[in-house]
Amino acid sequence: MRIKIVAGNWKMNKSHSEAIELVQKIMASDYDNSVQLIVFPPSIYASEIAKITSSSATALGIQNCSEYDSGAYTGQLSASMIRSMNVKYVLVGHSEIREYFNEQNKTLASKINQLITNDLTPIYCCGEVLQEREKGNHFNLVKSQIEEGLFHLDENQIAKCVIAYEPVWAIGTGVTASSSQAQEMHHFIRSLLAEKYSENVAGSISILYGGSCNPENSQELFANPDIDGGLIGGASLNAVDFIAIANSFS
Repeated sequence: MRIKIVAGNWKMNKSHSEAIELVQKIMASDYDNSVQLIVFPPSIYASEIAKITSSSATALGIQNCSEYDSGAYTGQLSASMIRSMNVKYVLVGHSEIREYFNEQNKTLASKINQLITNDLTPIYCCGEVLQEREKGNHFNLVKSQIEEGLFHLDENQIAKCVIAYEPVWAIGTGVTASSSQAQEMHHFIRSLLAEKYSENVAGSISILYGGSCNPENSQELFANPDIDGGLIGGASLNAVDFIAIANSFS
């Protein structure tokens, strides 16, 4: 049985007091306990939020990590540092990191290795920009992201990963991939996993949808057989909306 996940990527939002208030509201809310909730606050708040969530079913994640274990890398967070807190999940390869910091799949593969070594769960992001979809190259692009970022892992290692498909053209735009478009890509990703590893491995890995997912469209998206939840951006900044999404599984 794959884990149903609703993960909130807060990005660079919320003051200290707002962040604490938001996570407390989320923890106090009623939601389907078969869904794993994860919050990804700005890293500056992670240590304090780790204390708040330590006895909660709500998990804490970090938005990024270094490809290096330690050293003179000012401003970076290593996987071993992250592991030393009450953290389980780390985002890798979010489209904004790929675009703004020009991170390549080879670098992301190194980050994945660091996380696996430190017994952390990567949420590996992949997805195409609008131009690639319009050219009909979206499947090839996502395939290369998956192969170059993840397929160096063995079966036991890949089984520890979560994948998030985020069509870049739908992130923060209010435009959402249609239910059929999202399912088509999620099924394609799962078929890649089955071809590389096995049907059992492919069937055990949670694949999330990210791209303007909100309480109005989440139920239709999550009803698809290969969509196991969402990587939520803007809607995760409001506890009511975030919990509504978590309660959207049919």
